[in-house]
Amino acid sequence: MARLINARGTFTPLGVSRSSPGVAAAVAAALGDFALMADLQAEAGRRLAQHAGAEAGTVVHCAAAAITLTVAAVMTGGAPERVAALPDARGMPHRVVLPAGHAVDYGHPIEQAVRLAGARPVLAGTPEECGMAALEAALAHPETAALLLVSSRLTSGPPMDIAAAVGLAHARGLPVILDGAAQDWRMVELLGTGADLLIVSAQKYLAAPTAGLVLGRAPLVAAVQAQERGIGRGMKVSKEALAGVIAALAEREALDAQAWRAGQAAKLAAFLERAAALPGVIADAEPDPTGLPFDRARLRLDPSVAPGLAAALRRGDPTIWTMDDRASLGEIRLELVPLREDELDLILARLGALLAPG
Repeated sequence: MARLINARGTFTPLGVSRSSPGVAAAVAAALGDFALMADLQAEAGRRLAQHAGAEAGTVVHCAAAAITLTVAAVMTGGAPERVAALPDARGMPHRVVLPAGHAVDYGHPIEQAVRLAGARPVLAGTPEECGMAALEAALAHPETAALLLVSSRLTSGPPMDIAAAVGLAHARGLPVILDGAAQDWRMVELLGTGADLLIVSAQKYLAAPTAGLVLGRAPLVAAVQAQERGIGRGMKVSKEALAGVIAALAEREALDAQAWRAGQAAKLAAFLERAAALPGVIADAEPDPTGLPFDRARLRLDPSVAPGLAAALRRGDPTIWTMDDRASLGEIRLELVPLREDELDLILARLGALLAPG
């Protein structure tokens, strides 16, 4: 199997992220022992809530599962007979409204994650535009269960004022689920929008094992946990994931965030300086569109060159994956956060060889 350098970001088909030796050791220790799962889950939930300043927290199998389970939670409220009935949602509010531009596809459509709970996704507005009037009209239906919003670079259309959208839902007494899968650096900020349930992926920048983190209002978090007696049984978290989440949260809390950001900025600046010396390359930094605390490298090339260059990087050994969704426009972007200096050297050497005249 070819070696792989992931400059594409926390991309699931590439294994998402790298865990630290400390997190890996915690996972290995959990795998070699027994655990009272309720106690381990309670400890992880307590640590998670404390870290983000939320009323409560819990851990499920993954962020995609968390979408389904939070939808189930708002429909059932944790009532045992309703939990047992799903995905048959007859007699329950079952419409889940989301702006059309938030109908993202992260490997499957987010609408499918909603349908798995027995709910019906309802798109408001268009992918190009969803104003507050369109959102309010969609929320007005009497069978609406919740508003679902997404904070991600995958969304389309103008950025939505999440706090304003939350206010519209709350004015009708409706809860809001906010999917911020890759936003673990922004948990406190996103909870500050007033969202009732926040979903974060543990294996993105937190670099824990695969798990979905759910934070928010205590009654709704309890309703998420209640789904394990129903459709959530197939989406339960493992002991090793819980142990890894606890260890990763401890490492994040011990991290000097200012020094980490400075280190990332210095790494990026050095890379861009070397990349800019390559023939035909204009190199600069691109901020994260969602407000994550780091920039990415952007290489601007002739549009006739960029797609073939990205493909050639993938074909080599090591195979190098970049963000190439704008390659046809002459842009290749690289996320350097998890990469070592030797890997950056390999990327630059490969770029140099591929771009060399003749």
